[in-house]
Amino acid sequence: MTMLEPELDPEPTLLPTLGGDTYVDPAYFVREQEQIFEQMWFCAIRSDDIGEPGKFRTVQVGRESILISRNRKGGVTAFFNICRHRGATLCTEESGTVRRNFQCPYHAWTYDLDGKLIAAPNLIDMPMIDRVEYGLRKVHVREWLGYVWVCVAEDVPSFEDTVQGDVRERLGGVGAIDSYDMDSLALGRRIVYDVKANWKLIVENFMECYHCATIHPELTEVLPEFADGMAAQTYVGHGAEFGSDIAGFTVDGSHGFDALDGVSEDRDRRYYAITIRPTVFVNLVPDHVIIHRMFPMAVDRTVVECDWLYAPGVVDDPTNAATMDKSVELFHRVNEQDFEACERCQPAMSSRMYRNGGVLVPAEHHIRVFHDWVGSRVSGPAQ
Repeated sequence: MTMLEPELDPEPTLLPTLGGDTYVDPAYFVREQEQIFEQMWFCAIRSDDIGEPGKFRTVQVGRESILISRNRKGGVTAFFNICRHRGATLCTEESGTVRRNFQCPYHAWTYDLDGKLIAAPNLIDMPMIDRVEYGLRKVHVREWLGYVWVCVAEDVPSFEDTVQGDVRERLGGVGAIDSYDMDSLALGRRIVYDVKANWKLIVENFMECYHCATIHPELTEVLPEFADGMAAQTYVGHGAEFGSDIAGFTVDGSHGFDALDGVSEDRDRRYYAITIRPTVFVNLVPDHVIIHRMFPMAVDRTVVECDWLYAPGVVDDPTNAATMDKSVELFHRVNEQDFEACERCQPAMSSRMYRNGGVLVPAEHHIRVFHDWVGSRVSGPAQ
């Protein structure tokens, strides 16, 4: 059984959802942090966010603050954002640039871009200290699709089986996503949304289109089959086709940009949606790619960074600004509509009426697999 092919009853029926407490209980959220976000590969930043040595970003992965940067050779490094001396937060800014090293603002312990301890007050009086052993603690790191993925677990899961495995289940193989050559694309726009809802509500919303006819008039105009409640992720390899009178994936259906070089003819005029567990959405259309990265900050708060990626020539040409605005506006509206719906659901999760959860109609049955997956990973008390 895969995420996209649940074993369901042959007769159409209603299936139960997760219970309401899983969306509002802080203790349950801590277990999710420990057993999901801190055990799996987590898509942290776009590689271009740290395009040169010394540039850094800090991100929240579960309960941990992670510092991601580039060393002098241009390699990506990731560390727990904690000084090895007394545990002070090393970098308090979300992003920035350092010239040669990171220095703790508390006692001035100083580390080079590879995490090695290189200076500290009175360090000369401690000749036996191992500067590598007392350097910053490294985090496992991987670059793929133009993004930096990190894993804070001691026993690191296979990237090929987990991250790339979700892509294979959705598209039939990773070659289909590699053809969009996301490493070479340029960031055209980034919008950050602060959503007052549990992260699972956002994932569930993205996975189904039962709601599309109700709240997404612009999207269903471009992708008519969504008006029938058909989710893009229901079938392996399925891509929703543009309407016959739609020229491009834009808010008014007007022409966008030329298709990306690697997009084959059979994928032209089609939209593909992919969920990479636990917190990434990938949206593929002929002329650009949209990436959502979720950062669950609390049981009822999720920060979502959404990137619109285009061919470099498109982004560099200022005459494309108006067309890009129409391109971005379509999914920006979808995001706002979706997040408003999630925020409308969040307060009701604590109601006695939702104590045992709700139901999934047949068009939403694939969400049950996601619920079973969450339940299988979140067990026992938090550590």
